[in-house]
Amino acid sequence: MGSLARTRAIRRVLIITFVANLAVAATKLAIGLITHSLAMQADGVHSSLDGVSNIVGLVGIAFAAAPPDQDHPYGHRRFETLASMVIGAMLLATAWELTRTSVTRLFSGVTPEIGLINYVGMGITLVANIIVTTYERREGHRLKSEFLLADAEHTGSDVLVSLAIVASLVAVQLGLGWIDAFVALVVVVMIVLAALRVMRRAVGVLVDRAAVDAELVRRVAERVSQVQKVSRVRSRGSADDIHLDLDVEIAAPITAEHSAAIASEVRSQLRSELGSLADIQVLFTPVSDLPLDYALLARAQADRLGLGVHEVIPVTADGEIGLKMHVEVPAEQSLEEAHGLVEEFEQRLHDAIPALGPVVTHIEPAHNTDERPYLLDSAHYLADSALEIAERLCPENDWHDVAIYLEPDGGFALTLHCALDGQVPVDEAHRMAEQVEVQIRAAMPDLHRVTIHTEPLEREA
Repeated sequence: MGSLARTRAIRRVLIITFVANLAVAATKLAIGLITHSLAMQADGVHSSLDGVSNIVGLVGIAFAAAPPDQDHPYGHRRFETLASMVIGAMLLATAWELTRTSVTRLFSGVTPEIGLINYVGMGITLVANIIVTTYERREGHRLKSEFLLADAEHTGSDVLVSLAIVASLVAVQLGLGWIDAFVALVVVVMIVLAALRVMRRAVGVLVDRAAVDAELVRRVAERVSQVQKVSRVRSRGSADDIHLDLDVEIAAPITAEHSAAIASEVRSQLRSELGSLADIQVLFTPVSDLPLDYALLARAQADRLGLGVHEVIPVTADGEIGLKMHVEVPAEQSLEEAHGLVEEFEQRLHDAIPALGPVVTHIEPAHNTDERPYLLDSAHYLADSALEIAERLCPENDWHDVAIYLEPDGGFALTLHCALDGQVPVDEAHRMAEQVEVQIRAAMPDLHRVTIHTEPLEREA
C-alpha cells in the first residue's frame, strides 16, 4: 500500500472511532452524573480521552505523512510516535485525577443511586467498545500503524473497565457503597498499565531500539553469493518504517557493477524474508586475504580497461598456474589497437598476481546482440545442419531451441540448447559443448559464432 493510501486509511479509521468514542463517553458521563456514580463518571472521562486521542492521532498522522525534506531526510514518521507518547501522557494525567477523586469519595461516604439506566448504558457502551477496539486493532496490524495499535490499547482498556463498573453497580445495590470509589481506583490501575504499554512502545522507537533481529539479518544476507560475512547490523524505526544498515565483507577484486548486483540481491532476500522495509543500506568492506579467485580478478582488471572476458580457465604448466580466457574488444578497433589493449590487460594481471604463470588470451569482437535480426528464412538450412551435427555427436542429449542471427560483420551466429543429465559435472558439460561447437564451425564456415547453452534434463514427476 502506498504512503498516501495508507495515510487516508488510517485517517478514516480514526474518524470512525472518534465518532464512536464520543457517543460512548457522552453516554457514560450523562448516566454517571444523573446517578452520582463516580465509577461511571471515571469511565466516561476515560472514554472521552479516547476521542481526544483520536484528534491527536489525526494531527500526528497529518505531520507523519509529509515526505522527507532537507530538515527531515528520514521522513516525518516519528510524529506518529510522538502522538503515541501524548496519548500515554494523557492516560497518566487521567489516572492521577481519578485517583484524587476516588480517595475523596472513599472518605465522604456519598452513595450513588443505581438503577436500570446504569445497566442499560453500560451494556450499550460495552458492546460499542468491543466493536471499536477489535476494528482499530485489526486495522492497526493491517496498516502497520504504531498509533492505531496504541489507540486500540487505550480503547481496549475501556472494555475491562466497563466490566469492573458493572460489577461495582451490583455491589452498590447490595449496600456496599464504598465499592464505587474502590472500583474507580481499580480503573486507575488499568489506565496506568495501558499508558505504560503505549509509552514503552513509543520510547523504543524514539531511542532507536533495534527493529529487527540482527542474527536473522546476518543469516539471510550471508546466503547471497560472494558475501563473505556480515560484520555489523543496525536497525531502527517503527514496524511500518524500518531502516536497516549492514556492513558486508566481499572479495577486494569485485567491481562496482558486481557489488551493486550483490547489494540488490541482499535487499531482495531481506525483503522476502522480513517483509516491507523502508530502507536498506548496504556498505561493502573489501577483504584481501581470501583465496585467489582467478576469474574474479580477471574480470576486475578487464572492467577497468573496458574489456569483456569469459571462459577464464586456470591451467597448470611447469609448476605454475596460468590462465586461458576469451577477451572481447570493441569490434571497430584495429588488430594493432586491440592487441595493445590486451597486452596491457595481461600485464595488469601479472601485477595483481605476481606468481601468475603464462596468460593465453583469445581476442574476439564484442557485439551488441540486441541489434541482431532474428532467424532468417535463407539461413534455415544452417540451423538444421547444426542440429543434425549435434544430434549425431551426442545422440543421448536433448538438443532443442536452435536459432540463428545475422552478425554485424555479415556472418551468422547460432545458439543451441542442450539438456543433459543434471548430475553431470559442469566442466564435463562445458567440454562436451566446446567439442560440438568446434565441429559445427568446422563444417559450416558461414557460422562465425556458435553458442551452446547446457541445462539439466527435466525429470518426470
